[in-house]
Amino acid sequence: MIPPTATTAFIANTDFGWFSHFLHRVEPPDEVDFWQPSPHGFKAIPPGAPFFFRLGAPHKAIAGFGFFARYERVPVWLAWESFGDKNGTDTFAEMAARIEAIRRRTGSALLARPQDYEVGCIMISQPVFFPHGDWVADHADWRPRTQSGKTIDVSSGDGRRVLAECLERASRLRPEAEPLAEELRRYGAPRTVQPRLGQGTFRIAVTSAYGACAVSGEHSLPALEAAHVRPYADGGAHALPNGLLLRADIHRLYDTGYVTVTPDYRFRVSPDLFGDFQNGREYERFAGRAITVPRALAEQPDPEMLDWHGAEVFRG
Repeated sequence: MIPPTATTAFIANTDFGWFSHFLHRVEPPDEVDFWQPSPHGFKAIPPGAPFFFRLGAPHKAIAGFGFFARYERVPVWLAWESFGDKNGTDTFAEMAARIEAIRRRTGSALLARPQDYEVGCIMISQPVFFPHGDWVADHADWRPRTQSGKTIDVSSGDGRRVLAECLERASRLRPEAEPLAEELRRYGAPRTVQPRLGQGTFRIAVTSAYGACAVSGEHSLPALEAAHVRPYADGGAHALPNGLLLRADIHRLYDTGYVTVTPDYRFRVSPDLFGDFQNGREYERFAGRAITVPRALAEQPDPEMLDWHGAEVFRG
């Protein structure tokens, strides 16, 4: 296998039903979940590298592409809550049935409750799906026995041809994709791009980075939510430096300004919480404490964003 670099991409064998679900959407998705029914990891390419959707027999063509954003192993219910029909099915029941059908076919263990399954989420940003007349010819070195997919070099040879044709189609079919295509062309040799995370990828990324509420330490997943420091609707990004994992009640208070986190990662409670509701003792016990942040610096909340929340949202 080619080592993952800025010139590598991945061609993935793609279920035709999953593909068709997106092709016929009225609004193109900003992200999709290319899930594994039995999670086994994904380290073939770095974040930002091209990810091609290949249809098997009888089609044998590349029918779309996007950019790899992140991989995480999560409960199937969280994948559904995060991505909804961007998982390639109309309902959770349909997704669970498809998982069971694949696991039954491959001899994998079946579980009594569908929500107990785990899936591997290969999260793809900025996907483009091509109608039949725009499908791209198979990679010249594709082998019929290839199972899940293969890594290719897109800096030369047939890999370069595949990427060029996909970029041409993306520019024509999705005008909003042209700036990205032009950026890739300008640099000559292909390179990774900074994938724009969608809401679903953001939620799973924040959940994985923290693992528990940053304030209370609660780690029951159904009680936790990925909070934006600066709301997306107000110019904030779906990005880890703009995220906090919070218990649902603390998230509500954070969004309404009754609590905040200071740039030095300490929790503050507004006097208005008691003044407006004559309560708040549950949250006062965390006041002044340092929150728990991810170890990786790139995943920690941006102090400038926290300062913005304290100045613009907090009822200090």
